[in-house]
Amino acid sequence: MSSPVGASGTTALAVANPWAVVPSLGNLDAYISAVNRLPMLTPEEEYEFAKKFKEDNDLEAAGKLVLSHLRLVVSVSRKYLGYGLPHGDLIQEGNIGLMKAVKRFDPEQGVRLVSYALHWIRAEIHEYILKNWRMVKVATTKAQRKLFFNLRSMKQGFKDDADAETHRDTLTDAQIEVMARELNVKREEVVEMETRMSGGDVVLDPGPADDGEEAFGPIAYLADATHEPTAELENRERDTMATAGIASALEQLDPRSRRIVEERWLKVNDDGSGGMTLHELAAEYGVSAERIRQIEVAAMKKMKKALAAYA
Repeated sequence: MSSPVGASGTTALAVANPWAVVPSLGNLDAYISAVNRLPMLTPEEEYEFAKKFKEDNDLEAAGKLVLSHLRLVVSVSRKYLGYGLPHGDLIQEGNIGLMKAVKRFDPEQGVRLVSYALHWIRAEIHEYILKNWRMVKVATTKAQRKLFFNLRSMKQGFKDDADAETHRDTLTDAQIEVMARELNVKREEVVEMETRMSGGDVVLDPGPADDGEEAFGPIAYLADATHEPTAELENRERDTMATAGIASALEQLDPRSRRIVEERWLKVNDDGSGGMTLHELAAEYGVSAERIRQIEVAAMKKMKKALAAYA
């Protein structure tokens, strides 16, 4: 984050000009210390600078309005450290909200900039948290956003209650009812948000592990192989070959060869038994069983060639 004011080696400059902007030291503590030393504006000064910026587009006046309220951003950002995001990033996003507030501030409305800017600072930090707290968004509607930013603090309030006999990580039915009533949402929405905030992000496909082996992830058991495109094509081709393909191949055989193949491989009786045996077919055609086997082998080769051409 770019710090508007430094802390060391600039004492003389700061005394001479408290609004001086010096290069960043890359140190958050130094930035916060410098921000807290910036002068605050009187109502008259604030009105004067805001009027100059609004009417004359005086950027120097706008800069003084922003600089004098940087400490406000630092103060507001501290309230959101519980989401595990870098403090410097929260301050940076809050500063963006502050600049938006200064741009839209109307000094004729009779309110101080600090009151007007609070909304914009919080809104920008809220948006940043919702985009970066999790890979998957947990709050998209207005009601969900309200739940997201109030549930944690209300839950902590229940834990800090002196009358509480135990400190539970999950909400009781009574606590859920209280939250739903105070936030004007359904109790089901409270339960859903609590569940989503309590869970963590899981990588769908973690890829290779450090030792070169494939790491286990949800992709291993979530994938539906039955509708995998390659499998779908293979199943469709197999079904086609088993019906139209076999019928086409059988048409390439002479009547005797066809009957032998059908009796030996395609016929199934009601009792589950197959068709005629080699010896039964041999007796019917007046040849040896070996001859029937040779006819069968030749017919199968011819069918295999016909199926390859059909595919």
